[in-house]
Amino acid sequence: MVAHDVDVITALDAQLFGVDCWPRQLFVDELAAPKTRRYIVAEVATTSSDGTAGPARTVGYAGLMCVPPVGDIQTIGVLPEFEGRGIARAMLVELIEEARQRGARDVMLEVSSTNPRAQELYRRFGFEHIHTRRRYYRDGSDGLVMRLSLAGADGTETAGITTTGTKDPS
Repeated sequence: MVAHDVDVITALDAQLFGVDCWPRQLFVDELAAPKTRRYIVAEVATTSSDGTAGPARTVGYAGLMCVPPVGDIQTIGVLPEFEGRGIARAMLVELIEEARQRGARDVMLEVSSTNPRAQELYRRFGFEHIHTRRRYYRDGSDGLVMRLSLAGADGTETAGITTTGTKDPS
């Protein structure tokens, strides 16, 4: 994500998260802290009515704050009509790998109790529900705090995520 993406991402965030969306300035501030932040966008190719390639369409975004030993996935969202295509999974893989490269031993995130699809995605990656923040979101839903351990007791285990960024099938 770069500065010229902020307006599109702010609008996307409002569409996806409603009352809990971030103000534009928060995205600007996050991008201004590259030593501890990494934000990405997901784009898909478009085609015009005559079949020629059109401009890419932004359909998702995600962000990480990493202050070792903890990485925190700050936000992740995909337009509903693009869910189920592996976009959120791909962004999650990228942010987990970024956290690992920056020295994180754990990755944290928070998800609404009313979002079972996202909860399932995170569980498939090995995230565990470790705490509930009652009525955390403005709509009154609980925030489920989840953690993924990137290192085992010996510091070498990778929590089922291979270094190539794909889920370990075992």
